[in-house]
Amino acid sequence: MIKKLLMLMLFFYLVSCHKMEEKTSIKTYFDMEAYFAKQVDRLNGTQPTIAKKVSVKNGSEEKSLKITDWKTELSSFANADINKAAWRGLFSKSTNKNTTTYISSDKKIPIKKLIIVQENNKVLAIKIYKSSDNYLYSSTDTLCYYPDSLYLIKSYQKIRLLKAKEYQVIGKFLK
Repeated sequence: MIKKLLMLMLFFYLVSCHKMEEKTSIKTYFDMEAYFAKQVDRLNGTQPTIAKKVSVKNGSEEKSLKITDWKTELSSFANADINKAAWRGLFSKSTNKNTTTYISSDKKIPIKKLIIVQENNKVLAIKIYKSSDNYLYSSTDTLCYYPDSLYLIKSYQKIRLLKAKEYQVIGKFLK
């Protein structure tokens, strides 16, 4: 009798855990992780040539190359996913024609604004604005992605008592 009761309790526990997992995987906002996972797969398959320019302070370097690890190359974009469970409900959403904008003014959330431009369910542009600020450190990042055209990562970081650091990465897709 006790064994049957324990088995029944175990069954209900496993079923409730499964249902809880399903609820937490619901995406409230645009799914950046899934979108960039598809981009990574596609770009790894097509192997486009990129004119990549990296600028730091007064210097810059530009090269034409084939990116061998698109997952790493686009990780800043994929990591800007706003679908974290703790952030649910902390973004306001507005839609205007083909543009969807998500904004948060919560100081604990580094992603302040996410803009998605789409036409016929095809993403034309993604713009991400991040900002973090505390007593010791402040940073602002701007990330832009235009599929098969260009991606940009611009960053400014200031650590108290140290000089500010700025860098920019631009990748242009060559035809």
